[in-house]
Amino acid sequence: MARPLRVIQWATGGVGTAAIRGVVEHPDLELVGAWVHSPDKQGRDVGELAGIAPIGVAATGSVEEILAADADAVIYTPLLPDPDQVAALLRSGKNVITPVGWFYPREKEAAPLRAAALAGGVTLHGTGIAPGGFSDKFLLQLSALSTAVTFVRGEEFSDLRSYQAPDVLRHVMGFGGTPENALTGMMAKLLDGGFIQAISMVVDAMGFAAEPRIRSSQQVAVATAAIDSPIGVIEPGQVAARRFVWEALVDGEPVVRVGVNWLMGEEHLEPAWNFGPQGQRYEVEVRGNPDFTACIKGFHGEIGPGGELGEETGIVGTAAHCVNSVPAVCAADPGIVSYLDLPLVSGKAAPELRR
Repeated sequence: MARPLRVIQWATGGVGTAAIRGVVEHPDLELVGAWVHSPDKQGRDVGELAGIAPIGVAATGSVEEILAADADAVIYTPLLPDPDQVAALLRSGKNVITPVGWFYPREKEAAPLRAAALAGGVTLHGTGIAPGGFSDKFLLQLSALSTAVTFVRGEEFSDLRSYQAPDVLRHVMGFGGTPENALTGMMAKLLDGGFIQAISMVVDAMGFAAEPRIRSSQQVAVATAAIDSPIGVIEPGQVAARRFVWEALVDGEPVVRVGVNWLMGEEHLEPAWNFGPQGQRYEVEVRGNPDFTACIKGFHGEIGPGGELGEETGIVGTAAHCVNSVPAVCAADPGIVSYLDLPLVSGKAAPELRR
């Protein structure tokens, strides 16, 4: 029997702690280390940080210790990516799987990281849920059920009242501020990188003769009355919903569209946006022969009638996609690989149901 692949977790936020639990549950993987930013996490058992039983692995804040460690792969999940960090991990001989970028990078961005991967004899792979899932991989897979396709769409509809990251919501995503600040803030640029890569992958795989430039747009909705949220009360006139759209065009008409709809609930918004009867979901639409729409639910933290919050399962899904990709990425040729280069990746049976 082959030995388990040795995995290090980089960063232990929401996705990182879910990834730790996923690695521990995976029959072909072994968690051997974790890098943490906060001093109060350093030296603590990684299992404890992830809310499970201790596993005998201590977290470290030392990058040098991580680079020197004997490991096959790093699941890299910081809030913001650092190409220099990723290059160092690759040169140290560790495959890198990440949900924060490099899904289908352009050559200028790819070249230095490909060189680092080749120097280390390893592979870099970007994955996730959106981008990295419903905006590209699953959009392509579902498009196989139609011929003569004229249009595909992948869209997210999420209630962010369940997203317990107030600093990110306010200072990165622009909620609770003015429309002007939100529309000129960093969020659109941060999202552009991943979603433009996702659309480019779909265009290339499906063979659309699309224009080189991806068209993007964004809108905001403001509160018309006080709205309770993870950042406190959003007052009238402050940003309470955001919408982003990216489109690939042929002769000026969209052939691939990816959208993100983030709302702080469906009440007291101007414009009066809502999720429609389907509620929170990811949605994939294909127009061809035949036309169809697929609605995927279960990846959102639902808000209970008393305001209680459900688990943010989209974070767990993002982590699971990273964890389940580790064996395929470790087996791939060195360099940068996308979904177009990898075999089918699946989940694994629960321990009590395995052969």
